[in-house]
Amino acid sequence: MVAKELGKTSLGMEANVAATVSYALGPVTGLIMLLSEKENKFVRFHAFQSIVVFGALIVLQMAIGMTISVFSMLNAGFIIPLFVLAANLVALGGLVLWILLMFKAYQGEMFKLPVAGDIAEKNA
Repeated sequence: MVAKELGKTSLGMEANVAATVSYALGPVTGLIMLLSEKENKFVRFHAFQSIVVFGALIVLQMAIGMTISVFSMLNAGFIIPLFVLAANLVALGGLVLWILLMFKAYQGEMFKLPVAGDIAEKNA
């Protein structure tokens, strides 16, 4: 799908721009675009994928942070660096994914991630 074929949205933006905005602030802008856009399936797909992907990353980061806290309280300092490394890798992966998804949306591509893309496709 090419961006020019995607047309306008009910928001008055080009579809590729609206889809890119869906990723700008993760699940926040994804939710705003999902609730605002009623017609364009391309935009709704990217908005829903943004909610699923970045919502999951936030939950994963919170779980890692809580695990670090628990190990800190248990005085198990030897394992904490592994979880800090995991948190940093998740953050770096999230950054790379964020840039990739915004780039693909702007290009007008229906770039579907394995699990999140299937969920988004069903619900868009």
